[in-house]
Amino acid sequence: MKTGVTPVDVAVGLLVPVVVYLLLAVAKFLRKYWRRFRVGWQFPSLPYHWLYGNSHLIDGYLGDRYLSMTLEVVEKHPHGQSFWLVGFMPCTVLTHPVTIKQLLKASTKKSLDYDQLRPWLGNGLIMSTGDVWKVHRRLLTPAFHFDILKLYVSVYNRAAEQMVEKLSMYTGKEESFEMFQQASLCTMEVILQCAFSGGEMSEQTKNEYVEAVKRIGILQVERNFNPLYMLFSTIYNLSLGGREFLRLCDFVHDTGGSIIKRRRQELERNPEILAEKKRLDFLDILLKARDEDGRCLTDLEIREEVDTFLFAGHDTTASALSWTLYSLAQHPHHQDKVREEVDQLLANREEDTIEWEDLHKLPHLTMCLKEAMRLHSPVPFISRTVTEDTVIDGVHIPEDSYIGIHLYGLHHNPDIWGPQHMEFDPSRFHPDRMKDMDSHAFMPFSAGQRNCIGQNFALNEEKVILARLLHKFTFALDPARPVEKDMIVVMKTRHGMWMKVKSVGQTAD
Repeated sequence: MKTGVTPVDVAVGLLVPVVVYLLLAVAKFLRKYWRRFRVGWQFPSLPYHWLYGNSHLIDGYLGDRYLSMTLEVVEKHPHGQSFWLVGFMPCTVLTHPVTIKQLLKASTKKSLDYDQLRPWLGNGLIMSTGDVWKVHRRLLTPAFHFDILKLYVSVYNRAAEQMVEKLSMYTGKEESFEMFQQASLCTMEVILQCAFSGGEMSEQTKNEYVEAVKRIGILQVERNFNPLYMLFSTIYNLSLGGREFLRLCDFVHDTGGSIIKRRRQELERNPEILAEKKRLDFLDILLKARDEDGRCLTDLEIREEVDTFLFAGHDTTASALSWTLYSLAQHPHHQDKVREEVDQLLANREEDTIEWEDLHKLPHLTMCLKEAMRLHSPVPFISRTVTEDTVIDGVHIPEDSYIGIHLYGLHHNPDIWGPQHMEFDPSRFHPDRMKDMDSHAFMPFSAGQRNCIGQNFALNEEKVILARLLHKFTFALDPARPVEKDMIVVMKTRHGMWMKVKSVGQTAD
């Protein structure tokens, strides 16, 4: 007996919900980006194509060509600009202290761009908003108290000694090494020792973790150049890049989860271990934390914060270290001046250890470090969504609009840094000159209430490691392997940063 249902009926029955889903998704997309389009249209930009925007100008990745284009438009329009990923999707950015302060004074939240990283970092301190962020920030702030930071200096020194030992293998040889990898392994060891009381991780796992973080950043940049992937997370997750991204997220989560698991086992064996410790590290605080209602953090919340700090605690710091050594290799006279400063500090000491009291006695090293962070901007870009109507530079910005802060553009704005902004000039950060600097002219750690919680930790770590390295070695770039920037989540390089080292006092061949 016939039912009256034909194959066409079945096909239509299956097709209708798919079409409805796609139409709803497109409507959501249009609603989301209509405000973004209106705002972007009111800010100046380079000429763009109605379909592919400015993307044809940058070779499909955010490298030197994109950064040069950014500087070109910043020079013409220093307060703010729009970059068009495609003809209907502008990225409106601010690059001047005046407009940045206008944004930060408004009510804002993390932009939806960060949602792409949520499968990786979850609702950790970088990603969370509102009450969740306030509670977690308050809980974690004691881990970076002044008295705690003093105790970490010995960890910085041990990690620096390990890096010195590794680089010693390259002295007296023509073989070069990749600096980002070496710096990342060093800073990874620091964050493991300081934040997780030496959470065990094999050298192989450290290497795999560092590579996973780098690859995650690259995949997210590639996703931003495909509107279909930006619009439909489901479609992206089914793509080759999306599947790789999710596999890498699983690896990162397993790495953080294993650290937590080992610490829980330690606490089960010795429940009094926290009471016996002189200081509670980051993971101790997470495990012990209670909110006003006595609720402890869930296993997922703890893992998300661990994932966040493993990433933020090593990757940005490794970038700052690498780019500082890069600039010093390009400017040997500044490298020699820093070395003389360190040598004088350590003269007549039995050991090369940098003490807490020494950190303020390295003024030229500090100026070189800050100038390298200005010139190369380890964190090149952040973004916000305004949660109320506001006005920036005379432009009405409606609620839920996307606005970026292009830190690389800010740090190269000729209105602030002059026409020689591409030159490495550490004297910009001499205390006498800094007195007249706008508080928002230099923002390597962001600004406002959501500034980097670990900025003093990072600066102290960088000073110690740089001092120890420059006391032992002279650094030079490998001329056969030129460096090209790649602006992903953190400022890195397209094909690595290859260097050569000589022991101090070693003569050239």
